[in-house]
Amino acid sequence: MDAPTQAPPPQASQPAPPAHAGPRPQQQHRQSQGRQQEGRQHGRQGGGREGRENRRNENRHSQPHPPGHRPAPEEDIEVIEARMGKSDAEVVNLSALKEMSVQELTQVAKDLDIPGATGLRKQDLIFEILRGRAEKSGMLFSEGVLEVLPDGFGFLRAPDYNYLAGPDDVYVSPSQIRKFDLHTGDTVSGQIRPPKEGERYFALIKVEAVNFEPPERTREKIFFENLTPLYPQERITLETNGDNLSARVLDLMTPIGKGQRGLIVAPPRTGKTMLLQNIANSVTANHPEVYLIVLLIDERPEEVTDMQRSVRGEVISSTFDEPAQRHVQVAEMVIEKAKRLVEHKKDVVILLDSITRLARAYNTVVPPSGKVLTGGVDSNALQRPKRFFGAARNIEEGGSLTIIATALIDTGSRMDEVIFEEFKGTGNMEIHLDRKLTDRRVFPAIDITKSGTRKEELLIPKEDLNRIWVLRKVITPLSATEAMELLLGKMGKTKSNSEFLGAMSGGK
Repeated sequence: MDAPTQAPPPQASQPAPPAHAGPRPQQQHRQSQGRQQEGRQHGRQGGGREGRENRRNENRHSQPHPPGHRPAPEEDIEVIEARMGKSDAEVVNLSALKEMSVQELTQVAKDLDIPGATGLRKQDLIFEILRGRAEKSGMLFSEGVLEVLPDGFGFLRAPDYNYLAGPDDVYVSPSQIRKFDLHTGDTVSGQIRPPKEGERYFALIKVEAVNFEPPERTREKIFFENLTPLYPQERITLETNGDNLSARVLDLMTPIGKGQRGLIVAPPRTGKTMLLQNIANSVTANHPEVYLIVLLIDERPEEVTDMQRSVRGEVISSTFDEPAQRHVQVAEMVIEKAKRLVEHKKDVVILLDSITRLARAYNTVVPPSGKVLTGGVDSNALQRPKRFFGAARNIEEGGSLTIIATALIDTGSRMDEVIFEEFKGTGNMEIHLDRKLTDRRVFPAIDITKSGTRKEELLIPKEDLNRIWVLRKVITPLSATEAMELLLGKMGKTKSNSEFLGAMSGGK
């Protein structure tokens, strides 16, 4: 066999390479497979797309259990072993490894006699542990969010790493993508195999679930763009207890429904992040059926950590020290994942902080059109963030996508003002925060007279709605500070909103 003209990618026996950045490493991986198959006669089916499809068919026909069955985590290992025909097999879940700390992974690596475990990064540790377990005839399972690259193949990205490319990503062949009609954003789980000689990544050999459902159902879905949008009609209740006054105020003055498209208009240091945390915790407590995603763009790292520790939902972030292209990539993955879940009739809530910084990132990466608006905003830069925000809707066929985003004002930047003006009026709910309330330590710092929800009569019972309108008539002549202090004082004397509204009726 002639010597190859191009050095092959790192072998599987070497430490995991740095995170890949696009399709080029996998192209080298496919070229390497093509060169190796010319001189090897040990069962491989060749390189390139045809070879991957042949191997996929061989693996599919060799599996005794149906592809639509996804072993539940609580199943006995003996049952899975019997189904797989390997009585001595060990089941390893990649997603479970990613949830472990570095110290726990290091101990597992030491138990497997992996050399240099203490000097490896977390993703490299996981890569070596999986390969070590596979060498002991273990069955490997993984779950991730699919990103389809321009060349037709894709990778399963992990939300634990904010969908960053890494050595422990799982390669998905074009034939699998075509067979199951997969798209970017699909949550895919299944059985994987370790990289063979000349390969760089683990490969998906059996799709067992797509968006938490059997893969056969993917062909029954309707694409997101073809679904019928409606006004929100099912209310998301935020009130958890009598002491949570922020949630109670939102329920009364700016009710949120499934499919809401809301803006939190906030000057700096007015408590917008704390308000988002409150909303997130209320959603997870009162609506466990909702899939919650908190998306933090251009935020401080310590705020990301605080959000991860205080919210039970999925927290995805791209901090201020990341490039603008990274902000855009994270946002695109999140919105595509949400769309795929909605196509499967699930309710999704995205809390975005902030849409202003996301629009700034798009303004940086978009090709210049030659038409620049006031403040340095390119005329084409806001089209994609508007598409992100406009994806929020209630779906007639089932499911909903709710997006609550913060918009920054009074920052001293003309660009931020232009971005807010472009997004003003695009939502069907607005919450305005007031700096004067914050200076007087009044929380939530909501300007009630400027805040409200369109078509709130679809979310609030008629009797309660009439009382809320009476309440608005009373507080409208007051200043924002006086109105909020009056409302909080009255609400603090009751244990729930229903009791508060009942007391209003009795007082009349």
